[in-house]
Amino acid sequence: MERTLVLVKPDAIQRGLAMEVLGRLERRGLRIAALRLLQVDEAQARRLYSVHEGKPFFEGLVSYITSCPIIAAVLEGPHAIEAVRRTMGETAPSAAAPGSIRGDLGLEISRNTVHGSDSPESAQHEIPVFFREEDILSYERAIDRWLVE
Repeated sequence: MERTLVLVKPDAIQRGLAMEVLGRLERRGLRIAALRLLQVDEAQARRLYSVHEGKPFFEGLVSYITSCPIIAAVLEGPHAIEAVRRTMGETAPSAAAPGSIRGDLGLEISRNTVHGSDSPESAQHEIPVFFREEDILSYERAIDRWLVE
């Protein structure tokens, strides 16, 4: 079972699209293992985007993700990272396929509605920015427990 981080970004929150974004991912077969509505602070934003530090767009990323509340989620499922990436679509909404989240709902590359970890290494770096391990529920463990009871 693989885990990935998904962020419903400020533009999606402002436009009332949070449940649409999460619903598409759930309908894909992924399970929500952790979920938070939060205001990202500057330290979290810099930690999240640390791989981009020093690039010309870094400060813009920090400013945008801290501009209004977001929803952070850990999704779980077989090949969760790939499933989320395909469901989200290309980073630039203009290049994203119709039917993908960004293709249908994204406005521009800097306001593309949703973030998802792009690799297992990224997920391992990004998830702890928003969640402690004890905040994350594992469906495998829960199902095993339900079957025993």
